[in-house]
Amino acid sequence: MKAARILEYRKPLVLEDIPIPDIEPDEVLVKVAACGMCRSDVLLIDGFFQGYAEIPPPVIPGHEITGTLDRIGSLVPKVAGLAEGDHVVVAPGWGDGVCRHCMVGDTHICPNVRWPGFGPYGGFAEYIPVPARYVIKVAKHLQFEQLAPLTDAGLTPYRALKKIRDAGGLGPDRVIGVFGVGGLGSYAIQYAKLLGAGAPVVAVARSEEKLQIAKKYGADHIIAIAGKSSEDVGRELKQATGQDKFDAIMDCAGATEMMQLAFSRLAIGGHYADVGFIGDRIDVPLFPRVSGEQTFHGSFWGNNADLSEVMALAAAGKIQHTIKTIAFDTINENIDLMRENRIVGRAVMTF
Repeated sequence: MKAARILEYRKPLVLEDIPIPDIEPDEVLVKVAACGMCRSDVLLIDGFFQGYAEIPPPVIPGHEITGTLDRIGSLVPKVAGLAEGDHVVVAPGWGDGVCRHCMVGDTHICPNVRWPGFGPYGGFAEYIPVPARYVIKVAKHLQFEQLAPLTDAGLTPYRALKKIRDAGGLGPDRVIGVFGVGGLGSYAIQYAKLLGAGAPVVAVARSEEKLQIAKKYGADHIIAIAGKSSEDVGRELKQATGQDKFDAIMDCAGATEMMQLAFSRLAIGGHYADVGFIGDRIDVPLFPRVSGEQTFHGSFWGNNADLSEVMALAAAGKIQHTIKTIAFDTINENIDLMRENRIVGRAVMTF
């Protein structure tokens, strides 16, 4: 099979032919039809995650995976309802099945978690072995290139917004800001409208082009922040919504300067959920967080239940996409474009 592999960190992926992997009796073999390209892939290639976990090469990146079932292991139970040829998405976060997080369904934060695309097999290859319990059947009318990003870019902000909602941070008398309108942010805008209980949604970004996409996807207001101070943003926000601070913030970038700006505009009792990590450190005043009784939500990817809900929204036609499809042999070229933040929406590699 064709595969794009990390043989050495901080160098381009090596595109080569390697054997199709075998599967264990409780696994399925997924024939990859499409795989989304994520900033995490760039960070992986550039060695960022080596500071948090040892991931020895060779590594096949790619974790936004969809395709068809090519083969089913002998121990996969019939009640799973899987058959060769089924269209599936691959759920992230393969847990050990016995820890307390797995027991409540949060396999993606299992302390012994395995991740597709962060080890020997990933979606930048024609086939990948997957534990059967981590594939989700999807409707065959859905396009593979639109399904792939939903397993991360379309999943991660969904779970984070559910956290803000369940904590009481959304409502018709609240204002929610979505900071960063890239691959995740374009979905976050749509989920904020779906889950926001009537809260006005304000998109905040540097790029006018991306802000126009946010407007297309339902943002009630847009604010361009390039070259503006916190006070400038507060004035624009008050003109648009009647208040100069956000009751809830969905941060899809995690860039240091943007986080400083966002925290300075978070209201008393506000909720802040971050799913991005362009930066790796934040430096914000502590007293306003404590005195204002603000809540910071870390949210990481999502579990099978979250992904199943996203797939239901997709099947009902409630999710729109901004997709750039690319060929396998242009992966390195597009990794460079992502590194330079020059891709609008989500790049998706298709075989």
